[in-house]
Amino acid sequence: MAENSTHLKPIKPPKLRDRSQLAVSAAAYVFVGAFALFCFIPFWLVYIGSFTAESQIVQGFRMFPTEFSLDAYRFLLQGSQVYESGFVSVFITVAGTAGAVLLTSMFAYAAAHPHVKYRYVLSFYIYFTMLFPPGLVGYYLLISNWLDLRDSLLAMLLPLLFSAFNSFLMTSYFRTLPFELNEAATVDGAHELRIFFRIIWPISMPVIATIALFYALTYWNDWFNALMFIDDPHRHPLQMMLRRIISNSQNLDYLNTNANTPVSATGVQLSSVVITIGPIIFLYPFLQRYFIKDMTIGAVKG
Repeated sequence: MAENSTHLKPIKPPKLRDRSQLAVSAAAYVFVGAFALFCFIPFWLVYIGSFTAESQIVQGFRMFPTEFSLDAYRFLLQGSQVYESGFVSVFITVAGTAGAVLLTSMFAYAAAHPHVKYRYVLSFYIYFTMLFPPGLVGYYLLISNWLDLRDSLLAMLLPLLFSAFNSFLMTSYFRTLPFELNEAATVDGAHELRIFFRIIWPISMPVIATIALFYALTYWNDWFNALMFIDDPHRHPLQMMLRRIISNSQNLDYLNTNANTPVSATGVQLSSVVITIGPIIFLYPFLQRYFIKDMTIGAVKG
């Protein structure tokens, strides 16, 4: 009886990418790494310069300080202006972001709801402002004269409370959610507000966190509204304080400090920049997981 022998073909190892693909990948990594380094170096020089002694700053910027000093930070933190401006910035950012996210999400929910009759008309009015923004003169007259908000924190809160671009992003996200969730909740007797806050809001945390960061950056970095409408220095945000220090390096009396230690204006400017951008840099890692989740959901649905 002849033996039936089964000849198995040897498994070939997976083919390696050819040299051209490896070269393209290597070039891409080198380009991205060089670009990231190009963006990082200015921040690093500002950070190191803020801890550099006055005698070394006048000799130019260095990658590492040869003489470490905290005089610029002591000079800043001994004054009252930093704390007053910091409180204003934190209050404006927290209150403005909370109100803006709530307002934008409620509008986006209505614009994405298939049973809202005039949702396309409302969306058109909002998106129309992206194409034809208002003029500066009318904007100033509206806030300063008609609403009488000069020297009021509302002058920095209200103008940024709604963004057409952010509402567009959130509306697009809400339209990807299955409407069967709303129908099932309606059958159980839930009204629209309960559906929105108990069902739609929890499953929309990725886009809500993304929009919240956009609004927080907008409020935190805003100095233009303070420049136009806020005359009282006690109500200036940190960005306005930074602008006044950088635009006039001799205007250090604005900080209301009692420090007697001589410091260079450059050191004070650099330390002001670090204090101003620090909170945003520390905030991003806590929201990064929402960005990754949002991109993953978008990729799966796409």
